[in-house]
Amino acid sequence: MSGANDGTPDGDPTDAFVEGTGDEEPQITFYGGRGMSALPIGVFIVWAIVQTALWRISDTGGLIVGMLFGLVIGMFFVRGNWASYANTIFEGMTQPVAVTAIVAWIWAGIFAQLLQDGGFVGGLVWLADLAGVGAALFPAVTFVLAALFTTGIGTGYGAAVAFVTLFFPTGLLLGASPVLMFAAILSGAIFGDNLAPVSDTTIVSAVTQDSDIGGVVASRFKYVIIAAVLTFVGYVVAGQTMGGIETGASAGDLLAESSDPIGLVHLVSMGIVIGAAIAGRHIVEAISWGIVVAIAFNLVLGLASIGDIVTFSAPEDAPLAEPLAGLPILEIVSDPDAVGVSGSVMDGAAGFFELSILVLLIIAAAQIMIRGGAFEAILDWSLENLATNVRNAELTMVASAALINAIITINTAAEVAIGPYISKIGERFNLNGYRRANILDGQTAALGYIFPWSGGVLAGYGAMEQLPGEYEWLDAGMLVTPIDVVPYVFQGWLLVAVFVVAAFTGFGREYVTDRESEEVARV
Repeated sequence: MSGANDGTPDGDPTDAFVEGTGDEEPQITFYGGRGMSALPIGVFIVWAIVQTALWRISDTGGLIVGMLFGLVIGMFFVRGNWASYANTIFEGMTQPVAVTAIVAWIWAGIFAQLLQDGGFVGGLVWLADLAGVGAALFPAVTFVLAALFTTGIGTGYGAAVAFVTLFFPTGLLLGASPVLMFAAILSGAIFGDNLAPVSDTTIVSAVTQDSDIGGVVASRFKYVIIAAVLTFVGYVVAGQTMGGIETGASAGDLLAESSDPIGLVHLVSMGIVIGAAIAGRHIVEAISWGIVVAIAFNLVLGLASIGDIVTFSAPEDAPLAEPLAGLPILEIVSDPDAVGVSGSVMDGAAGFFELSILVLLIIAAAQIMIRGGAFEAILDWSLENLATNVRNAELTMVASAALINAIITINTAAEVAIGPYISKIGERFNLNGYRRANILDGQTAALGYIFPWSGGVLAGYGAMEQLPGEYEWLDAGMLVTPIDVVPYVFQGWLLVAVFVVAAFTGFGREYVTDRESEEVARV
């Protein structure tokens, strides 16, 4: 999933975005008709493509500017009072789907930073070297571990943040391709986001299609595992042909300097997060327990000091500065520019401020498209013109879910928006809720981690941008731009392909009449 959740369908994840879809009249009217309500998000997508693909600039701040321009340009095409347009921006920015994604990033960012400062990367390097996992195989191993971790905690965005922070530099040290490393992490996030019972996308796909979560997860495993097996093989093969980059020093020396088994103690920290999430704890609570345990390990084992976790740098003339100067969390500085708060907690959270603003603006633009009617017009057209038989209906479901995910780049938000239409198409041909939910979630989980402007990719890239300041040997030239990774997110592309093939062949297709009781037989 894209954000935090409580592991139950009772948290009203479908409240957002459902209003404004359906048969009611658009609440905002535009010169040029309903299609013009897609102008803000259209401007942003064009801007994002030019910036990331043509100019090779993967700066989140630039994307914020593009989205702001889109929102301002769209306002000039509104008929009548502009206040409704402005209010819709606020309405979109306050949707729970945006806030939950931001919360997941911040908590996961803090947790990952604590593990990084506690030497977890060094532990991974030591373990990989001991097990003989070299550069060629490490991306495939990373995919498997990211998939398991995401399935446990249910947040693909959080997993992307944690694994980029911890596994990406490990892969570089071992000599693995940085493109494959980032792609493997995103692929693992897709696997878990799609399959985890506690993922918001799993919950939303089940709820919007009137199905139980357990049955949905059991029925979709066959689709996910086909894509996953092929993905693993793909990373093994690609790892043999795509080499790493020059780190500026002897690989052996860097490995020796970075390798330290003590950091593996934080496998316990990660295990606690996974265990708490599987036990049904809210993901914020689960990660909070991981944060507490990670801090305890760092302090008790001397992996980090309390000052490394949080430090207040105060000016010399601050009240009580001298009497309290002995506190391990207080540092007296003479340089005014050095005044501030630093440490693992602050560093872990700060890297996602720009991304949080961007997500809020994207959700606002998506809400304008919904209130203005463009979203409904696209889907109504596909419903009437493309879904002419059961095979075409399923292909239409796949295509429409993919299209909306290209527009609404936060996957839970896209799923909530498209869910009622997937239900309408499927019910017309008596497809049961499990089949509909699987088609819906397969596309939203996959494509939410492929497009360069999508939330999952930006979350991982946001974490990656913080790495050059963490390691002396790692510079900005070693980072991967989101556009570079698009072809290599194998789990995403293969998952979409699996559902296209399933629609053509009827593989896994089940109808309402296939229900044995309240749920479809789990085959």
